[in-house]
Amino acid sequence: MSVSAQRLLEELQIFDVDCEEALTEKLVELCILYGQDEEGMVAELIAFCTRTGKGCLTSETLNSFEHECLSKKLSRVPRDGGHAGARDIVSIQELIEVEEEEESLLNSYTTPSKGSQKRAITTPETPLTKRTVSTRSPHQLLSPSSFSPSATPSQKYNSRNNRGEVVTSFGSAQGVSWSGRGGAGDISLKVLGGPESLTGSYKSMFQKLPDIRDVLTCKIEELGSELKEHYKIEAFTPVLVPAQEPVTLLGQIGCDTNGKLNSKSVILEGDREHSSGAQIPVNLSELKEYSLFPGQVVVMEGINTTGRRFIATKLYEGVPLPFYQPTKEDGDFEQHMVLVACGPYTTSDSITYDPLLDLIAIINRDQPDVCILFGPFLDAKHEQVENCLLTSPFEDIFKQCLRTIIEGTRSSGSHLVFVPSVRDVHREPVYPQPPFSYSDLPRDDRKRVQFVSEPCSLSINGVIFGLTSTDLLFHMGAEEISSASRTSDRLSRILKHILTQRSYYPLYPPQEDMAIDYENFYTYAQLPVTPDIFIIPSELKYFVKDVLGCVCVNPGRLTKGQVGGTFGRLFLRRQQAEGGEGRRSPCTAVQVVRI
Repeated sequence: MSVSAQRLLEELQIFDVDCEEALTEKLVELCILYGQDEEGMVAELIAFCTRTGKGCLTSETLNSFEHECLSKKLSRVPRDGGHAGARDIVSIQELIEVEEEEESLLNSYTTPSKGSQKRAITTPETPLTKRTVSTRSPHQLLSPSSFSPSATPSQKYNSRNNRGEVVTSFGSAQGVSWSGRGGAGDISLKVLGGPESLTGSYKSMFQKLPDIRDVLTCKIEELGSELKEHYKIEAFTPVLVPAQEPVTLLGQIGCDTNGKLNSKSVILEGDREHSSGAQIPVNLSELKEYSLFPGQVVVMEGINTTGRRFIATKLYEGVPLPFYQPTKEDGDFEQHMVLVACGPYTTSDSITYDPLLDLIAIINRDQPDVCILFGPFLDAKHEQVENCLLTSPFEDIFKQCLRTIIEGTRSSGSHLVFVPSVRDVHREPVYPQPPFSYSDLPRDDRKRVQFVSEPCSLSINGVIFGLTSTDLLFHMGAEEISSASRTSDRLSRILKHILTQRSYYPLYPPQEDMAIDYENFYTYAQLPVTPDIFIIPSELKYFVKDVLGCVCVNPGRLTKGQVGGTFGRLFLRRQQAEGGEGRRSPCTAVQVVRI
């Protein structure tokens, strides 16, 4: 067979591997001897170097490659008459398909000429081994030179002069010592399901339109039943039935066009039981106050004289779920400090992870009882990711990042909770997201490290945290319309909608970047109770608000473009209600702090 030395050099150059002339000639001989073309031979060679951790291409490397890889393959191939031929070549390809380890490696090195998106390569010069990781400091563990050819630190980030500045606070923060006990004492972390919690991966992209319709219909009927009971409504009227008297309709807000919702384009899509899913335009001119968004389940009272246009005169407010009542299983509640931070953990102009290393230093200094860390840990929107500049597979970089956090905070003793994001580039961007899987987690760390789904309701000794890394505030803020006679806070309105709609993502249709599996959404993305504390990171400005008795916190993101961002810290202490005060929040103080 004809083998080109120039073609071999071109294939090696794809992986940024230089090769001397003598070694090139040796590779040509190996191609002819073992019946391989240039592309296949280089792919196997790079996979072998990566697997064995050989740093550079030498004659010794080629000899080992021939002996350990090529010769063994041929020794397994049944030969006819003892000569090499077409049968040998076919068998080698079959063996490659059968051997799972080698197949996965070869897939990782598919060349760009075939248009593969899997070519996130690990060069032979930078093998990722447990031995080198376990003995290094956090800075060495997450050395950017191991996965990026351009590892220049961000000048804007490193030149900031506002480190540690408290940008907003809530509650009685005076006199609070913002340091924990490093997880000492009895700390109970458990996930609340609604009706059950997501613990593993699932098959997506198999949903059918009727199934989505069923989920939306169930949502309308369930919330409608709660509103009917709460407001003592006798009965709902079908949306298309004319009536001369005021009627009460149940349905879901929609838009009559493909554009953004406005006061003239509102429609009400009735439920299946009363209206068979029929739609009717809604006139909002008689409503003094309203706040609406697509997908919102509402009860409206008004006039429908023709059955073709409904004039709304009253809008019933939604009703939140009750708060969780702690049990003896939740243990005795002591005061705790909780730190929350949301990715990205790198600036947009660098992949050095300096902000994450600074956060690890803060965790070791303050020793919070629990740290809740939201993705993305390797952001799909990062410039070097989008431009395919990284030299290691996304999964390897993520594991390196995870290992750095876990090993780097081991001395603090803090419990770690990891929440994934649809922007984590190494995962399928499907909502809801199953927890991260990390098989390399050391046994000694298993008690203090917990991986949860996105979204998630987490109980910390009976204090319920609602957790979501999806920027729901931004998504809903772009779609909500409102009219108010007095000054109204848009963010508080949106947060109130989330709590009263009892869902971690009540918007429908979802924002274009959101791929929602509605069958699993109905099972895993509903609020089981009203959380005591709702952590909802967003690109919008950080804040802390008390909405319907729930303390809602947007800690911001750890980085904002090329500059440092913010993180949050919370002080928890269960308080007894005095006299007729009613319920008192266990979150007594919150601060949002610059990294």
